[in-house]
Amino acid sequence: MARAAIPGRLTWRVATVAEIRDETATARTLALDIPGWPGHLPGQHLNVRLTAPDGYQAQRDYSIGSAWPAPSPDPASGPDFGSGSGSGSGFVELTVQRVDDGEVSDYLTTGVAPGDQLELRGPIGGWFVWRPASTAPVLLVAGGSGMVPLMSMIRARRRQPFRLIYSARTPEDVLYRTELARQKPGLDIHYVYTRVPPARRISVATLNTHGWPPDFEPDCFVCGPTGFVEAAADMLVALGHDPRRVKTERFG
Repeated sequence: MARAAIPGRLTWRVATVAEIRDETATARTLALDIPGWPGHLPGQHLNVRLTAPDGYQAQRDYSIGSAWPAPSPDPASGPDFGSGSGSGSGFVELTVQRVDDGEVSDYLTTGVAPGDQLELRGPIGGWFVWRPASTAPVLLVAGGSGMVPLMSMIRARRRQPFRLIYSARTPEDVLYRTELARQKPGLDIHYVYTRVPPARRISVATLNTHGWPPDFEPDCFVCGPTGFVEAAADMLVALGHDPRRVKTERFG
């Protein structure tokens, strides 16, 4: 799988929007049909490039939310792309959170429609990745839309024990809430809401109570806004987790 994710990662490809799903009032999932997609590892991301009629271009990075291989948006009629070897089309999902004054996120969450085409390249990233062959327990710590790459890991999970601590403003802001509720056994989830009384934030006590003990040697993945990620990573190290096992991805 790691080898399959390397060839062609810097080549711009044309993807077709196959399906759109609203996740929350401000977040939308795009299922993209990408010819020749080489496959990806959970946690990787890709570049999306938009070009205006006057030639102006804007480019942003977005995490991949789907595992690989992923099912077609329409299993009854969609293409069978098998093992994701890169010989055919592959469906890759991005979940995009609309941000204020975000020229790319605004278009992807309000302007794009099924059948539209987007330019993208990837997969990108080799540090913030989880390999399904690993047998270590996994702790995921998400802040807001930082849940997207962690969802790719959850979707790729087989029998490995996972614990997820997810901080969101309100229950209505939780991405993939319905899917998370029906995940197979072995995934324990704890939600922290920052805008619902009694408003709370992730703390040392939260990580100590709902995470794995350090002596279990879990692989820890933390993703979210910069301040959130730095605080959570510092807390994990203070609790005794090996810094080499605490991997972070931040935005903003």
